Amino acid sequence: MSLVGMLLNHQELSEFEYVLKKEMEELRVDLEDNKIDAIVKTVLEERYQIIYRLFCRFAKPSDCRRYLRRKQRN
Repeated sequence: MSLVGMLLNHQELSEFEYVLKKEMEELRVDLEDNKIDAIVKTVLEERYQIIYRLFCRFAKPSDCRRYLRRKQRN
């Protein structure tokens, strides 16, 4: 495991949060699409969780709760 540090000003942080939110929204839409295969959805869910954990390092707790996914049974 390697660690990477970033220094961001307020504007860059806001832009970074925006990009992460947009990516999570797109993944949510894909995860709800019935035409997408279950194997692909598994990969999308893993990607969503990685992006979500990254997002939570910067975002307010209320924003984190908004993007929290609940386990879905298929």
